Amino acid sequence: MALPFRRHRTCNFVEDSLMGEDNQSYKQGKRKKGMNRKASGERHGFDGYNSNKNASGKMSDGSMKARKSSEHQNTSVSQTTHVRKQVDPEMAKYFLEIANLFESSEVDLEERSVICGNALEETRGKELEVATDYIISHTLQTLLEGCDVDHLCGFLRNCAKDFPYIAMDRSGSHVAETAIKSLAKHLQDNDAYSVIEETLTMLCKVVVANPVDLMRCCYGSHVLRSLLCLCKGVTIDSTEFHVTKSSTVLAERLNFKASQRDGDDSLQLQQGFPDLLKFLVSGMLNCTRKDIMTLQVDQFSSFVLQASLKLLVGNDEELLHVILILLGCTKKDFVEGNFIEMAVVRDVVDLMKETAFSHLMEVILEVAPEILYNEIFTKIFKNSLFELSSHHCGNFVVQSLISHARHQDQMDLIWEELGPKFKELLEMGRSGVIASLIAASQRLHCYEQKCCQALATAACSVDEAPKYIVPRILFLDNYFRSENKSLWTWTSGVKMHVMGSLILQAVFRYKSEYIQPYILSITIMEADHVLEVAKDAGGARVIEAFLSSDASAKLKRRLVAKLRGHFGELSMQSSGSFTVEKCFTASNTSLREAIVSELVTVQSELSKTKQGPHLLRKLDVDRFASQPDQWRSKQTSQQSTYKEFYTTFGASEAKSSKNDGFLVDTPKNSSHPKDLKEMRKEIDHHLSSGVPFLSMSGSKRKPKKADQRSGKYPKNSVDDDITKAKKKKWDKRKGHGGSENAGAAVKKQKT
Repeated sequence: MALPFRRHRTCNFVEDSLMGEDNQSYKQGKRKKGMNRKASGERHGFDGYNSNKNASGKMSDGSMKARKSSEHQNTSVSQTTHVRKQVDPEMAKYFLEIANLFESSEVDLEERSVICGNALEETRGKELEVATDYIISHTLQTLLEGCDVDHLCGFLRNCAKDFPYIAMDRSGSHVAETAIKSLAKHLQDNDAYSVIEETLTMLCKVVVANPVDLMRCCYGSHVLRSLLCLCKGVTIDSTEFHVTKSSTVLAERLNFKASQRDGDDSLQLQQGFPDLLKFLVSGMLNCTRKDIMTLQVDQFSSFVLQASLKLLVGNDEELLHVILILLGCTKKDFVEGNFIEMAVVRDVVDLMKETAFSHLMEVILEVAPEILYNEIFTKIFKNSLFELSSHHCGNFVVQSLISHARHQDQMDLIWEELGPKFKELLEMGRSGVIASLIAASQRLHCYEQKCCQALATAACSVDEAPKYIVPRILFLDNYFRSENKSLWTWTSGVKMHVMGSLILQAVFRYKSEYIQPYILSITIMEADHVLEVAKDAGGARVIEAFLSSDASAKLKRRLVAKLRGHFGELSMQSSGSFTVEKCFTASNTSLREAIVSELVTVQSELSKTKQGPHLLRKLDVDRFASQPDQWRSKQTSQQSTYKEFYTTFGASEAKSSKNDGFLVDTPKNSSHPKDLKEMRKEIDHHLSSGVPFLSMSGSKRKPKKADQRSGKYPKNSVDDDITKAKKKKWDKRKGHGGSENAGAAVKKQKT
């Protein structure tokens, strides 16, 4: 069965069958191999700017913007022309037979490894032709995946001198990536470390000899980033080091998600080659110093440089050296406090208006050691913040700068230049800058009240009623782009502004005393407008943020009441179901009953949706439908327990509350809302099992978290009969000693 070596005989081979395959077939082949990819110029920021530049940094209309470096951009880096030979018919026939053999599934694992190794031996001296062949390259990828480490490294060493040409070819780039991924898998075997290191050393030496062409090629750039990842020891396919999703960057900048760099050690999945990584990065930069002005504005080289910076996190000395080269600093002896030459400052400001460099600068600000970040802040950005914020590329760099501000002194400078400019920024469509500023004020606990006031003033003048604030921010662009703002009214049927909804979500995380105009605005909205907001994906999150804020329970219930008659409709929507759950949590008994009554009418349809089963369990709809009195009793008991908790652990003002619901008007010095949310989950958990919460107050047990948004919901662990029995005993115990004797009663019951 084995096909050890190519049989030396002539054969009739139709070359067109190999070379004439259309582009669509090749794309399908790439998808089959799981390697289909495209180089994306997507902006990783808030305002969603999509680059219309080509790889050279020029606009699609051929014009060149900003910077006197146009003269440098016209100086193209020499692309060495390399003409390869076609694969001879005999070799093509041999690989076709191997491909057919593997597709027949008649080869066991041991035989497959032998065949792969022998076939790779046959490519010696012809690696470039085979790897870049339109059809045979797919079979070669299979061989590289199935061979042992010795044959894999042997193939790479034999083609090392041609590796850059292979990596820059449309087909060859997939072969190069497959080889790199196979090396990463073999690193799990410690005995293979030395031979892999030797092979990578050869490849890196070839790359640094002439890296510019490789960096500027769309295929070569991707291969080079994978090689960098292998040297670092992180996952080759990690999007973090190729093109980070804009939603990930957005979540980090708005404090919705911790930065991935905070957990950099978690990326280290296997041992890497730190010396080789340093050699590769420094070698690339040292060899490209004369071309640095071209690489700064090139899309694909920017991707390589961004990955290099992220992979060097933790090595401040090397990061410092690399960043200064990328900024165009020419000095070799850098002194603290004088790292950046004043001669390059204006050039760097202009470069930040170029798409590729603005991406690169965002990463520089993200990873720069604090000592360098401070100097970048004061020398480059001071007195240029509004200028950059006004630019369609530069504003994303400002967002990154604000998001990585270290202390209040830096926020003082930011606020001085941008604080009075909220309205102008919104009119220019630079809402992402304002969102970053709000998030930074919350993170650093400064300028919180001023941010709220500035945003409210920008959306609503002092002589206008505050009711307009929330609607205008929800329809941010629609309002600020209207010709006559004084005549603007609620626009039904128009999708609400994503950034506007994110800004409002951030606003409702502020203390209630800072955001009274926003609270008033959302609570006096007309009922039909509240319903429209709840039906919009972004708007629903705004309602949820308000219901999770520390606004008074009475005002929250006022908003919830405006959705009566529509809870069933909302629960059928994926985003609306979470809004219904939040409304239920914020409601008193009568409102809760109204919500559940509406869900009963759509119970059958709701149970078939992805989010429906969880919502039905959470609100205990089955019990309400079959035993409404028992459901009311359980809700009353639950709210009583909440009130008991507030009475025991909350401030004295909470004890005299007369609100009809467990959510009392929380005093200013009460527990943090986030802590109360976790405590509320624990109370719910113990109530569902029939064990009083306060009897477990000494336990170290932590509540389980459910990832509701992903559809992973906890299941009830106790059936209705057991719950009913325990419920009766709990009610009985409450009448003979209350919660103080509850723990003893439970122990007695178990014995």
